[in-house]
Amino acid sequence: MSHVVVTGAQGFVGRALVKRLLAEGLGARAVSKLTLLDIAFDTPHADARAPQIAGSIADASVRAQAYATPVDAVFHLASIPGGAAERDYALGRAINLDATLGLLEDLRGAAHGARAPRFVFASTVAVYGEQLPAVVDENTLPAPALSYGAHKLMGETLVADATRLGWVQGCSLRLPGVVARPGDGAGLVSAFMSQLFWKLAANEPITLPVSPTGVAWWISVGACVDNLLLAATIDVERLNARRSYQMPVLRLTMEDVVNALAARFGEARKALVSYAPDPFVERLFAAYPPLRTPEAERLGLRHDGDVEQLITRAMAQ
Repeated sequence: MSHVVVTGAQGFVGRALVKRLLAEGLGARAVSKLTLLDIAFDTPHADARAPQIAGSIADASVRAQAYATPVDAVFHLASIPGGAAERDYALGRAINLDATLGLLEDLRGAAHGARAPRFVFASTVAVYGEQLPAVVDENTLPAPALSYGAHKLMGETLVADATRLGWVQGCSLRLPGVVARPGDGAGLVSAFMSQLFWKLAANEPITLPVSPTGVAWWISVGACVDNLLLAATIDVERLNARRSYQMPVLRLTMEDVVNALAARFGEARKALVSYAPDPFVERLFAAYPPLRTPEAERLGLRHDGDVEQLITRAMAQ
């Protein structure tokens, strides 16, 4: 039996992760308590094993409530996304950097038995910045172009240092665009990547702010959760000294995804898609070079395999 904590539990990836943890446990161990943290919750969780703590993870008293029972694993997903973090630097730093350090420091001395808690940190491809090389691989040096990416990169270093100090057994994963988020995307610039799935499934038109040949890195929420769970259960002796990995991705054009969706839901769906490229959006979300991740793949991290499986797993919510 184990106690797991999830920050950002009300978010898109958080909800999918919570569902899997309650249904399957963590590795070979059942989850006896799954503490959910987020700024607010829509409704109480139906499972009695999943108490909710509403509040900011920047608040030490909120973190203390989550850690009141000895913790076996923490999935730290909560963040202030890039645009919002740029508009409010203080808030972005408080959540994306300071709270990450707080979550780690609060676990000093928290090991019970011979094991320090597992700590999985959701980092981001934003650590690479905007000026990407012709090919990105696991030796590509990060060069964040936003405070969000800079703070996430600092978070990776903090996780590795906390592991060195014996506070946690940590692993950071850099997430690409995860699909298919329901709803309108709450103002996220990248929301069109998820809306494409739901609009065509519902036989509704969509205008994409990128060109049909624009190339993005894709992963379904199901494959993303698979990788998060692996990071919390794999033999720590197999992890690199950085304790950081890039999630493998599918590299697909917008047209690739549109064609696959049309093959799934009907060829007439192609006529529902129009394109109005915005240079800013194209540069940030549709100009990705090839990504090589052999180290992550040897560890067992995986993308969806092909575009058909991406669609199946992205929409299985």
